[in-house]
Amino acid sequence: MSTPNHRPAPAASTMNLRGAVDLSGLKARATAPPAAGAPAPGQGGAGAPAASPYIVEVSEQTFPQLVQLSEQVPVIIDLYSARSPESVQVSNVLKSIVTEHDGKLLLGRVDVEAFPQIAQAFQAVAVPTVAAVLKGQPVPLFDRAVPEEQIRALVAELLQVAAANGVAGTLNEGGAGEPAEEAPLPPLHQEAYDAIVAGDYDGAAAAYRKALAEQPADAEAKAGLAQVELMARLKGADAEKLRTEAAANPDDVDAQLAVADLDVSGGHVEDAFNRVVRLIARVFGDDREKARLRLLDLFEVVGTTDPRVTKARSALARALF
Repeated sequence: MSTPNHRPAPAASTMNLRGAVDLSGLKARATAPPAAGAPAPGQGGAGAPAASPYIVEVSEQTFPQLVQLSEQVPVIIDLYSARSPESVQVSNVLKSIVTEHDGKLLLGRVDVEAFPQIAQAFQAVAVPTVAAVLKGQPVPLFDRAVPEEQIRALVAELLQVAAANGVAGTLNEGGAGEPAEEAPLPPLHQEAYDAIVAGDYDGAAAAYRKALAEQPADAEAKAGLAQVELMARLKGADAEKLRTEAAANPDDVDAQLAVADLDVSGGHVEDAFNRVVRLIARVFGDDREKARLRLLDLFEVVGTTDPRVTKARSALARALF
């Protein structure tokens, strides 16, 4: 994984309940959720403060349980590598913060070298990468080492956003009970989820296209298709190389769209939208249409009701007309 360009961590006001990847389907894969106060097997890990029951090592098998618990408390996902000193530093800060909150947060630690498919699901191209999950939806937080005070500020804002969306439970004794069992996914959505877990993004896209052929108004399938297509485009991407090529070729449509994909996957949504809108204003013909269609796909990834999408739609109209 490469080291990303230095960018400010997302402002707290950018948090919402959609991100680069729709993880809601993972809830249907969960077995019985762990009891409150004992989130999953494999808890703790090297350096975990006081073996906190709210700090767990995540595998592909236990990850669905965390997604299910995100209906109850915010789940912070720490995508780390023990070989990265910056990653270890961020992990230690997160462990301390989660321990202090005593069941109001859950920290899921993902070793990206052991479980690369989970890292791919979060479009992680560098470590440390930290995200959250609320109600089954990812919220990008940051993708580089940041100071402890900034991490604490982001976690505080995450808790506020969670409370505003009805996620304000606790996992300690006497807290909220187990979440209700989720209904199974529709068959084609389940097929898409299974393909994502296997790293088969083309297969997932095919399943979503079948779902749309049967039900053209299936908004979840439309969003899922845009998301897995983004995942496929970024699979194995070298972020530094893509950014260098885009900087050297400002009118290269493919280069600019590749960086827009990176920005959306990393939570830099406005940067991505602004880049594509500016490109559309400069190019014409097939290049303009290609850029326009990609922007519409990115709107689906972020969520069509997101205020940043509304703002970008207005900017797109100005660029086109």
